[in-house]
Amino acid sequence: MKEVVIYSTRFCPFCIRAKHLLNKKQINFRDIAVDGQPQLRAQMTAKAGSHTVPQIWIGERHVGGCDQLLAAERSGQLDKWLEGDQ
Repeated sequence: MKEVVIYSTRFCPFCIRAKHLLNKKQINFRDIAVDGQPQLRAQMTAKAGSHTVPQIWIGERHVGGCDQLLAAERSGQLDKWLEGDQ
């Protein structure tokens, strides 16, 4: 299974929802909290091209935010990405 990384903040409802889905699916992920961490937020923004949270990666694939993660789950694409399929 590919590594999942999520840049998030503690109180963001979209971050909480995205992490809930990952936990429900028993997917391990690395959570990089950007609360009060301007250097981490700048790193995230440079990688994602967006300053909003969450920003989610599966391996090298930038998924985007919570809406994109949920859409990938609904379409069945999320499981394929996790296993390494396109």
